[in-house]
Amino acid sequence: MSDVFFSTDLLGEFDRLHRQMAGVFAGFPASLRAMRSDTFPPVNIGSTDDSVEIVAFAPGLDPAAIDVSIDKGLLTISGDRKPPEPGMREETRVYAQERFQGAFERVIELPQHADHDKVNARYVNGCLTISVGRSEALKPRAITVQ
Repeated sequence: MSDVFFSTDLLGEFDRLHRQMAGVFAGFPASLRAMRSDTFPPVNIGSTDDSVEIVAFAPGLDPAAIDVSIDKGLLTISGDRKPPEPGMREETRVYAQERFQGAFERVIELPQHADHDKVNARYVNGCLTISVGRSEALKPRAITVQ
């Protein structure tokens, strides 16, 4: 007789195991660049031959209330997200709230080839797009073989 018990709900067991493992490793990123899933604002980071491109998804913010700064190779995006206009009746009891509100700060390490003097930021349709130019001396270039 085996002491091993297999539930008929195998997917439920995997879900339970996933939640337990997530709880064990909740405060530890899986890698140096990993972030918690509820980090605000979520970002996409990429590069071109001329720049590093960062897109922060931050709908509902006033562009004047967003602070962007660079210091010692770190790009910091910070601000304060105000609560939305009341849309529910006063007697409504909220049992789930997924929209983040309050002060936030997101710090992104820039690559060494980023030129801190060539920065452009614009906010359109809830997306903050930041372009940081590359240093001319460190741009990729083709070498002709003689």
